[in-house]
Amino acid sequence: MKLISWNVNGLRAVTAKDGFSWLNEHDPDFLGLQEVKVKETDVPKEIYALGFNEININSAQRAGYSGVMSMSKFDTSTFKSQFFEDSEGRVLEHRLGNLVIFNIYFPNGQKDEIRLAYKMDFYSKFLKYINELTAAGYDVIFFGDVNTAHKEIDLKNPKSNSKTSGFLPIERAWIDEVIKSGFIDTYRQIHGDKEGAYSWWSYRFNARAKNVGWRIDYFFISQSLKDRLKDAFILSDIVGSDHCPVGIEIQM
Repeated sequence: MKLISWNVNGLRAVTAKDGFSWLNEHDPDFLGLQEVKVKETDVPKEIYALGFNEININSAQRAGYSGVMSMSKFDTSTFKSQFFEDSEGRVLEHRLGNLVIFNIYFPNGQKDEIRLAYKMDFYSKFLKYINELTAAGYDVIFFGDVNTAHKEIDLKNPKSNSKTSGFLPIERAWIDEVIKSGFIDTYRQIHGDKEGAYSWWSYRFNARAKNVGWRIDYFFISQSLKDRLKDAFILSDIVGSDHCPVGIEIQM
């Protein structure tokens, strides 16, 4: 099974730029999008012609903001957030037998201390929830824009960003806790300490051309799935957003 995640930073804009032309080559079984910024009634008609059997969307109450969409070639039982009040459209949870897949647009904490506290509360409640799932015997995959770079290797300029939300010690420590809980950062599992592997670049200062980026988009899997992981990748050549797609191949 191939799963791909992409923060599109506006579904209509990406669709208008023929931003899904790469699907024929990469052919995911499951595609999760974040920051779609549309209501269900405003989804471009082209999305329904991409060849997926099931399409689900969780839109923010606020127009033109946040939102996640999942598209799969198999049927799932789908839920919105069951662990956090989700007026911002951040979570889709999919269940397929013993497997639970999460497509999540994690909060950004850069605006102010209130939003940072909101982000950390979201982090805490989500980790508690997935730990309960694994304790109950479920296999868990979660992915999306996590909005935090874990280690210095995960961004180009760690020292100058040490006091910036997205690389604060408290945020990075949460990813440490995720890993201590038995979840696996799939990209590092496959590629080790490979440098220059980023998934987001600022639109300013020609950052993408210079590869001055951050790795803030992830796939994590529970320990129970470790031996089934076949590949993890970053599709940095795909444009249309300030993020690029990331993905995994896993035997299911």
